[in-house]
Amino acid sequence: MRQIPGAWRRTAAGAGLVGPDGSIRPTIFAEMSALAARTGAINLGQGFPDEDGPAQVLEAARAAIANGVNQYPPGRGIPDLLAAIAEHQQRFYGLHLDPARHVLVTAGATEALAAALLALLEDPDDEVVVFEPYYDSYAAIAALAGARLVTVPLRWPDFQPDLDDLRAAVTDRTRIILVNDPHNPTGAVFASEVRDEIVRLADRHDALIVTDEVYEHLAFDRPHVPIATLPGAWDRTLTISSGGKTFSTTGWKIGWITGPAPLVDAVLAVKQFLTYVNGSPFQPAIATGLRLGDDFFAVIAGALLTKRDTLGAGLRDAGFDVSVPSGSYFTVADAGPLGATDAAAFCRELPERVGVVAIPLTAFATPEHSSDYRTLVRFAACKRVEVLQDAAARLSALA
Repeated sequence: MRQIPGAWRRTAAGAGLVGPDGSIRPTIFAEMSALAARTGAINLGQGFPDEDGPAQVLEAARAAIANGVNQYPPGRGIPDLLAAIAEHQQRFYGLHLDPARHVLVTAGATEALAAALLALLEDPDDEVVVFEPYYDSYAAIAALAGARLVTVPLRWPDFQPDLDDLRAAVTDRTRIILVNDPHNPTGAVFASEVRDEIVRLADRHDALIVTDEVYEHLAFDRPHVPIATLPGAWDRTLTISSGGKTFSTTGWKIGWITGPAPLVDAVLAVKQFLTYVNGSPFQPAIATGLRLGDDFFAVIAGALLTKRDTLGAGLRDAGFDVSVPSGSYFTVADAGPLGATDAAAFCRELPERVGVVAIPLTAFATPEHSSDYRTLVRFAACKRVEVLQDAAARLSALA
C-alpha cells in the first residue's frame, strides 16, 4: 500500500487521528455526529446553530447572487467587506486599519489559522504555544508546518492559565503564541493579567501572537478585549475572526485576518495557494452583518446567555458538576459524579442511553495530558431553547 506522505502523517498524528496500526481515524466530531444521525439523538456535540442568521444578512446574499456576484472575488476580498471589517475593528475596539493593507478575507477562521501558521513558522525548531485543551486544528496545522506544539494547561473549573505555567512555556524557541479567547472548548474568557502577560512574554522572547477571536461577540460577563489593542501588541499580533458564529452562518466560511501589513502580506502569500478565494456572494452579506446596529450584537450575546443558563441548569439537575462559561457556544461539565471514569466512553454511550450527543474534552488535549480531562464533557448551547429543554429532560434520566 502506498505510504501517506510525511506532512500528512504529521498532521494526522498532531490531531490525534492515527490509530495504533497507523491507520487514519475519523475525528471525534464526525464520529459523534454520525452517532446522532443513527440514533436520532439531539446533537449538542458540534458547535453549529440550528437557526438562521439575521434576515438582512441572508437577503444581502440572495441579492448578491441575483445580481451576478458569483465569480472570483479579488484575492484579498471584496473591497466593501475589507472596509466593513476595518470599520468593525474601529467601532468596537478603537483599532484604525487600512482596509487595503491590514485586512485579508479568508475561507473561515480555520484557513486564516492555517495560512498564518504555514507562513510564519520557518524553522523545524519553532514552537507554537497553545492553551490546552485547544481547538483540534491547532495541533494539526502546527504538525503540518513541522513545528512543535507546547501546551499551557487550563484546569477545571475556571480554566484560567497559571501565569507560572505560561512563563515556563514561552521561551526563545517560541515563534507563535496562539490565543483563543473566548475559548473553545472551555468557554473561558482570559483575565486581563493573562492577556498582559502574553504580550510581555511575546516582547521578551520576540514571538508573534496569533489570536482566534471567532466568539468575540459572544462574551457574557464583560466586553471582549482583543490582544491587538494592548500597549506594544499591534506590531506582533495577527487577529483572526469570522462571520460564522456571530451571524449563525457557519456554512458560509467567511473569515478574516487583520494586523500589520508585513504579517498580513506573508499570510496572503500562503493563502493564495490554499483556497485562493471563496464565497463571492457571501462576502457582501457579511459586510452587511458587520454594519448592523449595536442592538443586534447585544441581543445575540443575551440570547446565548439564556441558552447557556438553560443548558447549565439541565446539566446540574442531571447530576453533572458544571463550569459556568464566560463566553462562546460551549459548557464543560464533569461526568465524574455520575460514575464516569472515561469521558470518551461516556459520550459514546450517551446517545443510546438518553438520546443526547456531547464531545469528550480529551478530544481537545494531547495524549500525554488527556488524563487531566478524563471525566470532562463539552456540550454546545447554540441550539433553540426548546431543543436545549428537550435535551435537559432526556439527560435527567441520568440522575
